[in-house]
Amino acid sequence: MASRKEGSGAGPSAVVSGKAKGKSGPGDSAVKQVQIDGLVNVNLSYKMLIVPLFSLSLSPVQYQMEMMRSLRHVNIDHLHVGWYQSTYYGSFVTRALLDSQFSYQHAIEESVVLIYDPIKTGQGYLSLKAYRLTPKLMDVCKEKDFSPEALKKAGIAFENMFEEVPINIRNSYLINVLLWELEKKSAVVNRHELLSLASNNHLSKTLQLLMDRVDEMSQDIVKYNTYLRNTSKQQQQKHQYQQRRQQENLQRQSRGEPPLPEEDLNKLFKPPQPPARMDSLLIAGQINNYSRNIKEFTAQNLGKLFLAQSLQEHNN
Repeated sequence: MASRKEGSGAGPSAVVSGKAKGKSGPGDSAVKQVQIDGLVNVNLSYKMLIVPLFSLSLSPVQYQMEMMRSLRHVNIDHLHVGWYQSTYYGSFVTRALLDSQFSYQHAIEESVVLIYDPIKTGQGYLSLKAYRLTPKLMDVCKEKDFSPEALKKAGIAFENMFEEVPINIRNSYLINVLLWELEKKSAVVNRHELLSLASNNHLSKTLQLLMDRVDEMSQDIVKYNTYLRNTSKQQQQKHQYQQRRQQENLQRQSRGEPPLPEEDLNKLFKPPQPPARMDSLLIAGQINNYSRNIKEFTAQNLGKLFLAQSLQEHNN
């Protein structure tokens, strides 16, 4: 069972409970697929059953306890299996999400995080994805060493920080009947909006967010270059100091004096603190996510343009 985490978007509180069905072998992925049944049931393929439930009156913690108690009363096995977060324009690759998912996945191997974008979904494109941390990133988070050397040794890049779990959505026959009845009762919408050739506001907003992340990345690159320059400058100073000490010892030796005592160079020249590289990886991952979203929207707009051109040529 897991509560919804407050992200960049807002929405009702929720709990997720599940029933474990088996263990994966060593080296196997804990979750192969996420299957969503209608509006209430979610299945992680061969692994467990997840049930997200919603409450508008109780707090997330109270509702979790109430649902856990109800499941015990009907003798249903249940297990914490993750959480979900609503986000706007795909802005979910953050340190907060990384820390939360690591806590869940470290405690329960099968944990997943469901990412839901209500703005994109409201425009007719369902945005619901499931993610997990890769085994390499889990090992780095356990060691809590995010230095450039540790990340390079582990082979961590923004492409292999998260692994996406496929989602299969399935509605029962009763849900299909309910949706059909709701569609008949709902007001008639303008279905021609999907064929509009105007630029999408979602695309312009995503481009603006992309430019903001690129600015952050450039600032982080400046910080890292400054760290490299300071390190190189300190190494030169250390080398010059050693040469002066060596020449002074030679002069003292020629005068029959004892050499100078050895000194700890690390105390005299404290190495500069390297900037955290995990934040840079998260920014790069978010930039990659924005780029994929822009690619999807531009492909859809190009398809509309070709369709409109074909219709125009047919009418002429």
